[in-house]
Amino acid sequence: MALVATPAPAQTGPAAPAGSAARTLPSGLVIEMVKEGRGTQPSPTSTVKVHYRGMFPNGKEFDSSFSRGEPIEFPLNGVIKCWTEGVGMMRVGGAARLTCPPAIAYGARGAGGVIPPNATLVFEVQLLGVR
Repeated sequence: MALVATPAPAQTGPAAPAGSAARTLPSGLVIEMVKEGRGTQPSPTSTVKVHYRGMFPNGKEFDSSFSRGEPIEFPLNGVIKCWTEGVGMMRVGGAARLTCPPAIAYGARGAGGVIPPNATLVFEVQLLGVR
């Protein structure tokens, strides 16, 4: 499952502190910092390396780099807006839970026969590297 989408302008902000309550951003993204990273915070044009688990709100997993045993690397501005925004608020070594409404995930089109149209998605993400 590729997370590639039409690049959207990043709306990153300062890294959120770990253990902070989940917060909802203007885009609708709900981000909960699970573990505070101490490394570099990516810029919108950075290439990032992450491990992640994608699931529906009911907990049913649809994709996982953990299952494959291989993290993925991608340009932050080349994926769904939810990831551009959420991962952009993390620091290397950190972990976050992103709840992505359809408008900043795959919207009405869905993805690859796996993600239905207008699906809310939940991602558990660990930021491993930035370049």
